[in-house]
Amino acid sequence: MLNFRKARSKWQTYWFKLFGRWRSCPLTCPIERPHRKHVFWSWLGSCLAIAATAYLSTIANTPLIMAPFGATSVLIFGIPESPFAQPRNVIGGNLLAALIALTILSIFGSSPLSMGIAVATVIGMMQLTSTLHPPSGAVALVVMMTKPNWQFLVTPTLEGSIILVMCAVIFNNLSEDRTYPKHWL
Repeated sequence: MLNFRKARSKWQTYWFKLFGRWRSCPLTCPIERPHRKHVFWSWLGSCLAIAATAYLSTIANTPLIMAPFGATSVLIFGIPESPFAQPRNVIGGNLLAALIALTILSIFGSSPLSMGIAVATVIGMMQLTSTLHPPSGAVALVVMMTKPNWQFLVTPTLEGSIILVMCAVIFNNLSEDRTYPKHWL
C-alpha cells in the first residue's frame, strides 16, 4: 500500500532541492571573480600549453591533441588548486577513460547504449581509483565516436596528458601567486 504522506514528503523535498535554494540566494548573488592577474596567467598558460601540444603534434606528425584537452586546460590553468586538476587525476583519469572506452568499444561496438556504458563506467572507475577528472568523460565519448585503435592509449591520451601537465608544472610555478601541483599522487 502506498503511503501518501511519505510520498508527498519526498515530492516536497525533491522540489525544494530543485527550486527552494533560490530563495536563499537569488539569481543576483555575486559570483566571486578571480583577480585580473590570475585571469591573465590562466589565459597565457592555456594558450601556450595548447599551442605547444598542437605544435608537437605537427612536427611529430602524430595526433597529440584532442577536444577534451581544452577542458583539461581550463582546470590546470583556470583552477590549478582543484583536486580535478592534479597530475594523478589528469593523467590517470584520461588514461583510465581511454582504456575502459577502448575495451567497451572492442566488446560491444559503438552504439548509444555502449556510449552510455562507457561514460558511466569511466565515472565509476575514476571515483574508485581517486582519479576523477571531468574531461575524461569526454575522452570516453571521443573513443566511442571515432573508433580509434589501441594506439589511442599512448597517442594522444598518455603523451598529450603528460605534455599538458608538464606545461602546467612549468608555467604555473613561474607566478609567485600560483603553485602547481598541490600533490602528485
